[in-house]
Amino acid sequence: MKNRILTVISTIMLFIPWTLLPLRLNFQWALDYADIMIPCYAVFMIFSGVFTILSYVKAKAQNNLMKVCLIMNSLYAVGGVAALGMMVVQKIM
Repeated sequence: MKNRILTVISTIMLFIPWTLLPLRLNFQWALDYADIMIPCYAVFMIFSGVFTILSYVKAKAQNNLMKVCLIMNSLYAVGGVAALGMMVVQKIM
């Protein structure tokens, strides 16, 4: 049961970063607050990658869907680190 819950949470975390696109396309306030929203999404992507890795390794939730979540959320985490890194470099320069 615990493995199923962890798998469902990791699967839901796959789709949350994609909500940024419709928000930025359809709402002016999302464009105005992009300097706050993008780092928040990046931190969430990093968190979801770490959560999925820990769920896979420590909790032994090792089913096929979890393997897909592990790959995708790990890629999201790397993208989140890159996005935060680019923002930090931009602020420094």
